[in-house]
Amino acid sequence: MANDAYKNTLCLPRTDFPMKADLPKREPERLAFWEERRVYPRMLERTAGRPPFVHHDGPPYANGHIHYGTILNKVLKDFVVKYHSMAGRHTLYIPGWDCHGLPIELAVERESKRRSADRDPLEVRRECRAFAEKFIEVQRSEFRRLGGFGLWEEPYLTMKPAYEAAIVRALAAFAEAGAIYRGRRPVYWCASCRTALAEAEVEYRDHASPSIYVDFPCLEPERFLAHAGLQPDGTPTSVVIWTTTPWTLPANLAIALHPEFDYRFYRFRGGRVLLAEMLAGAVSEALKVELRPEGERVAGRVFEGLACRHPFLDRRSVIVLADYVTLDAGTGCVHTAPGHGAEDYLTGQKYGLDAYAPVDAEGRFTPDVERWAGRKVWEANEPIVRLLHETGRLANRPGEELTHSYPHCWRCKEPIVFRATPQWFISMETTGIRKAALEEIGRVRWIPPWGENRIRGMIESRPDWCISRQRVWGVPLCFFRCADCEEPLVDAGALRHVAGIFAREGSDAWFARPAAELLPAGTKCRRCGSTRLEKEPDILDVWFESCVSWYAVCADDPRLGVPVDLYLEGSDQHRGWFHTALLTGVGVRGAAPYRAVLTHGFVVDDTGRPYSKSEIEKRKREGRTDSSFIEPDEVLRKYGAELLRLWTANADFRDDIVFSGALLDRLSDAYRKIRNTFRFLLSVLYDFTPADALPPAELLELDRWALARFNQFVRRTRENYEAYNYHQIVHQTLDLTAVDLSTFYLDVVKDRLYCEAPRGRQRRSAQTVIHRIATDLARLLAPIGSFTAEEVWQHLPRDPDAPDSVFLAGMPEHDPALDDEPLLERWAALRAVRAEVTRALEELRRAGRVGHSLDAAVTLRARGERLELLRRYAASLAEVFIVSSVAVEEGEGDGLAVEAVPAAAPKCARCWNRRPDVGADRGHPDVCGRCARVLAGPGTGS
Repeated sequence: MANDAYKNTLCLPRTDFPMKADLPKREPERLAFWEERRVYPRMLERTAGRPPFVHHDGPPYANGHIHYGTILNKVLKDFVVKYHSMAGRHTLYIPGWDCHGLPIELAVERESKRRSADRDPLEVRRECRAFAEKFIEVQRSEFRRLGGFGLWEEPYLTMKPAYEAAIVRALAAFAEAGAIYRGRRPVYWCASCRTALAEAEVEYRDHASPSIYVDFPCLEPERFLAHAGLQPDGTPTSVVIWTTTPWTLPANLAIALHPEFDYRFYRFRGGRVLLAEMLAGAVSEALKVELRPEGERVAGRVFEGLACRHPFLDRRSVIVLADYVTLDAGTGCVHTAPGHGAEDYLTGQKYGLDAYAPVDAEGRFTPDVERWAGRKVWEANEPIVRLLHETGRLANRPGEELTHSYPHCWRCKEPIVFRATPQWFISMETTGIRKAALEEIGRVRWIPPWGENRIRGMIESRPDWCISRQRVWGVPLCFFRCADCEEPLVDAGALRHVAGIFAREGSDAWFARPAAELLPAGTKCRRCGSTRLEKEPDILDVWFESCVSWYAVCADDPRLGVPVDLYLEGSDQHRGWFHTALLTGVGVRGAAPYRAVLTHGFVVDDTGRPYSKSEIEKRKREGRTDSSFIEPDEVLRKYGAELLRLWTANADFRDDIVFSGALLDRLSDAYRKIRNTFRFLLSVLYDFTPADALPPAELLELDRWALARFNQFVRRTRENYEAYNYHQIVHQTLDLTAVDLSTFYLDVVKDRLYCEAPRGRQRRSAQTVIHRIATDLARLLAPIGSFTAEEVWQHLPRDPDAPDSVFLAGMPEHDPALDDEPLLERWAALRAVRAEVTRALEELRRAGRVGHSLDAAVTLRARGERLELLRRYAASLAEVFIVSSVAVEEGEGDGLAVEAVPAAAPKCARCWNRRPDVGADRGHPDVCGRCARVLAGPGTGS
């Protein structure tokens, strides 16, 4: 700006706040600072006695390193914790881990190369516990590296004795209400893992299955035909079903028709087949034959009670009615195996049919199925289809397949089976749990709102809750059975007695002690009076364990309490943790355990596919992508955790969140813009202390505008934090720093900051506002950009008694006294004029007539209100437009006319403005009058 003779007289920027963030190196220093200064414990001390905000942590599973999904989740939770704490609420965050369950037990089986069922349960459990402890430490370190605050040294663990005892006490509440029963009904079953699965442990993947149309010959065909006004003609009469699970045909006991649909007989292969009339065209196309209708159309209900012959077994298949039969696909005649499907089972119960499922725990046919006994059901599909073809019962060609969405085990990724087995259940109806849960849904705030309908639909349609699992690593299902009459003992008192033992010894006591030592003295079988009672061998569904965390962690803690304020997890938890926590909340305390539920989407690549190492490497091998998976640790080494925090905040997390290397580069550019703004703010405060601040009434008008504009930003940012709109905060911050500050306000006030008297009103006015903006912007952004906000705070001029961490400084409040709409409107109009002037200057610069905007003189011509505005601010326009002079004249039209020409006045050697008074001061013949006055004053260049 000035030649060397005057350089030392200017207040040029200086700061030791580094331009290069070097986040991977500096972030660990911030982490150590927070730890050494006990920042989070002091945040709790600061808000002690104030209204609490309880954000209850959904426990991640204690196996493996963290991934982008867990990073997204934990960083979002950290935004919540830090904001509410800084906003003055007592926000005690206790992180947790889900420690029991199948993934850990399978990992131990792989390491030991032995099945759990073949080993001492206590030995297996010891190894599982050690495995969980190992990864709790791994994940705790990784989560802390992200900058998350919480009681990391005091987490809740589902394998702690106190927590295990709480699980059993919660189960006792269901037992006391009479909601628990033992029954034989179809459940999701993983043959690979050899256990029942909860609905939340099932994921749907594409699966290729045989597509077969099977002919069931009618018994008493004349009765079938009579309903359609037909007579037997000596040709076969049959009902045709369609299925994609040939392996379930050995368990077929019925064929379901819809009572209201129209059915007709059609000529096929010289005989007659019964189909739903609306599906005849689709079936004809699938079978590649013409189907000619015969007889009258009749409602499905007329066939109820008639029967067909099984296509390859000596067994009847009765015609039943069911409302779930659809016209979407198939024949309208549905193969029904009550032991292999939830709807089939309910229909079977209605008609007195056995839940027959001749499949064992490993997914093999039992000896009941003589032809394929011992063969895995998936391997039996092909021979079953071949047999149907050879016996003329296959209506279509063998080898046809359908790729469709099919349930798979969430852990081993293998397709599952529906299999009727004896299991323990919590009834949704007996004690009104479903009805109460549906009522509670309406009392909860769902974010986004569509979550309400999603979970409502799931609760409405869900079956009874299967709570038993055939594994070892988990809390035992603490029920007993009479050794003499096999009567089960499900007693709330006995459960609470066992819970007391678990609280002292942990749930290993179940496996270490005999039944008599676990029961209250004098316990007898309620049926036969025997005292010979045995322990139930199954463990409890781990979803029950994790979903009672509100009860185990919050209910009896006076710092927390129930209902908690917020649950925050991925959208898959509508059928998982949110869902089961709601059921246990209703079952144990009669109400939902949470006030609000917030869900986020999944992490995807830039094509919308899941961003996971296995998925990306698979697609790369198949030549479907050139991208490589970026390990989280690589991101931390290259960019730092701050970029992962910015990534989390940048997108609307209610939708799926894109992750890619290119996106990180773009976010890195955005981060640099914010950082550089902070750096400039700090660089002009090197000689400023809070004691130097001017009162609002003494601020120059442009500075008051900046304060009013920033006050708007404070209000909107606080509103967005309350609404969890973190992406809006990021976008509005970029707009503030790039457009309002860097491009306009800071650009305009540079002349004052550099050239005015160091302690003069004009410079102090700008510094007062800049200090306020830098201070409050650091506080506002601290929950999101934690590392950078703390770094800024450590470089800010502060009072001696100011907090030593930004997180102890609280959130800035919107100040209504600073709101000034007329001021904001006037300056919005002036900025619009400035934009027109800037365009005119660019044309002048492109023409080579000026090098810098200060080399230009501008004339503005306008009429009406705009002319009045420009005349009002005529003395300030040269500063606002960063030109040497501005003349305002009345124009001829309604628009604004801008004329920019090279300035004729001489150039000030100190500030570079071209002013007529350059040289007027003989002591400084090459500077303007303003600079001459500054040079004559005290402290110039200090």
